[in-house]
Amino acid sequence: MTAEQKETLKHLNEVNDVTIYSVEDEEFATYGKVITGADFSEAIRYMVQYTDIPAEGNIYVPSDERMEQQAIGQYLKDVVYGGMPIQIGYCNGKNSKFTAFEYHKGSEINVACCDMMLSLGHLWDIKDNTYDTDKAQVFFVPEGTAVVMYETTLHYAPIKVTDEGFRGIVVLPRDTNTPLERAPETCNCGDANTVGVDPEKKLLYMKNKWLIAHPDTDEVKTNGAYPGVKGEDKVIKY
Repeated sequence: MTAEQKETLKHLNEVNDVTIYSVEDEEFATYGKVITGADFSEAIRYMVQYTDIPAEGNIYVPSDERMEQQAIGQYLKDVVYGGMPIQIGYCNGKNSKFTAFEYHKGSEINVACCDMMLSLGHLWDIKDNTYDTDKAQVFFVPEGTAVVMYETTLHYAPIKVTDEGFRGIVVLPRDTNTPLERAPETCNCGDANTVGVDPEKKLLYMKNKWLIAHPDTDEVKTNGAYPGVKGEDKVIKY
């Protein structure tokens, strides 16, 4: 981190009642790791020049063909994802709350196009389809940093560090976060009386996206997410 970013992190800890770690701290090790040896500069320049931050809320685009055609796209597919098909998109916005948590079957890469934060949790802390926000931890991601988050990491939209908001590149296995072809309740295998019913099925929200949210959020009230997040919907100050 630069001296300025260290001061930003120090300030964040001074104004919040939760600890804000850095992704460079050892506390991040169970959630993911910082990617080294990959050049995201072209993708970051594209993001700053051609993508907007909404006036309020967040915008998520699963796949941006222009970034996928950049050299970094082929590198991520061949090296980081071992030849598997991927998508490169982005999430821009002004989020400042925990609000919801999601996870995927496969790792996710986030690239900070500006300083931002991530609220993270562990999949194994979901009990009976419920997650307590007291277990979540917040991490500062310096501008230009790329992190890979393991598939056992609960996460959601980044959290802003300035009034302007954030821009973040999001890399995932191809077709993640796209509409399901059929409702999860219609997906059965065998006799339910024999094999049981998978409780995770209630959380399946989109392709390769399992989501829980605070009961009072639009994700639940309007969009049908499972109301599985309990505890304070914490606002992270900056």
